[in-house]
Amino acid sequence: MSADIGVTGLAVMGANLARNLARNGYTVALHNRSVARTDSLLNSYGHEGNFVRTESLAELVQSLERPRRVLIMVKAGAPVDAVIDELLPLLEEGDIIIDAGNSFYEETRRREAALREKGLHFVGVGVSGGEEGALNGPSIMPGGSRESYQALGPMLEKIAAEYHGEPCCAWVGTDGAGHYVKMVHNGIEYADMQVIGEAYDLMRSLAGLEPAQQAGVFREWNTTDLASYLIEITSAVLEQEDELTGRPLVDVIVDSAGQKGTGRWTAISGLEVGSPVTTIAESVFARSISSQRELRAETSQAFSAGINGVVSAEELYSEQDAQQDFVEDVRKALYASKLVSYAQGFDMLTAAGSEFGWELDLRTIASLWRAGCIIRADLLDTIMKAYEVPQERPKNLLLAPAFTEALNECLPAWRRVVAAAATYGVPAPVFSSSLAYYDSLRRDRLPASLTQGLRDYFGAHTYERVDKPGTFHTRWSEDRSEMEM
Repeated sequence: MSADIGVTGLAVMGANLARNLARNGYTVALHNRSVARTDSLLNSYGHEGNFVRTESLAELVQSLERPRRVLIMVKAGAPVDAVIDELLPLLEEGDIIIDAGNSFYEETRRREAALREKGLHFVGVGVSGGEEGALNGPSIMPGGSRESYQALGPMLEKIAAEYHGEPCCAWVGTDGAGHYVKMVHNGIEYADMQVIGEAYDLMRSLAGLEPAQQAGVFREWNTTDLASYLIEITSAVLEQEDELTGRPLVDVIVDSAGQKGTGRWTAISGLEVGSPVTTIAESVFARSISSQRELRAETSQAFSAGINGVVSAEELYSEQDAQQDFVEDVRKALYASKLVSYAQGFDMLTAAGSEFGWELDLRTIASLWRAGCIIRADLLDTIMKAYEVPQERPKNLLLAPAFTEALNECLPAWRRVVAAAATYGVPAPVFSSSLAYYDSLRRDRLPASLTQGLRDYFGAHTYERVDKPGTFHTRWSEDRSEMEM
């Protein structure tokens, strides 16, 4: 039997992608270092479509039609290179190697360039949606050459999630663009989850709303402009009771959030391309500080200032319905901060496109995230509209009329929430950072002028003037006269 595609690496994600392909009518050759895992998949799901069992990569390659398409689903880093090295002598010009894992985009760029020299296509594919998405339709963000997408694209589009009949899959750019777009997606995901957590903490600490009550709040919010997958599942997590203790499950889960690196990569790359992704960086740091549990236990005893238990909402507002007013303020602050995280993500994509020579279509990228992925949300339709006409594309997403109006409407509540968090000692780093980003953007003059003056004083780094062109230096250690450089 001639297979349409081969999949090597049959852990959960690889197995589910293979099953997805087979369910959609493709013949899939299977390979895993442990043949037992291949046989387990076939025994459990072999009835779902046409599979070809192989015991080696050579056998896998021999079973494929030309151009051969080999999808790698192994751990990022050295394991990917090891599989590529083993495949190289088995493949011929025009064949395609696909890396659908969470590889670092620079490694994808390196691999693509090296394989291009050998006449092979290397396609870094961002896949979002977790194991359920991999099986039932993920959001797919392929990079690589346009030529490779002609051979691979129809297959990926068929297994991708659909939004109103449109596949959430499209070619996004050359070499590492696919993995870069997925990385930014994950960075926004970090910020989105952190700001949801901050909203939960504020409503519990300052308004006394227990998790079960908040489940109803988030369920209601999911009918508003906040409607999204993450808001939806937040209500499910908050209403869950622990079977062992009867307490809210969220109270028995250790408050230390893990990470696999994509959020950190996003923050680092933001610095490298000069894009201020402060909300994403703060969300990464929030996870880092959550892991310092022993230090937090010690400092909670040393630093007693702040809240002790629940602060009455009446301390924040004088109105009769103070608790409801505060919850509505949090909703608006959450929405405003969410908009900032998306704006920073798309700003970073713009900067990366210039840096790496990618012609990234921001409207198309937004369309890929409307279904199948973790950050799917109703506001993505509005983002698509903002980028619909290239000549009218805003310099920053927050300048799109719909979002400018939304921020103006949310701003008073946003400021009240951040002020309350600071006053009562509830950490809200992404709420605060997002508001600072907004305030920095709207200021026509920032204190960077003093920074430049200081840099010129101690390091002769020079400065520019607002009233005439040129580069200048003040003779600080001499007569303090100014000279043009």
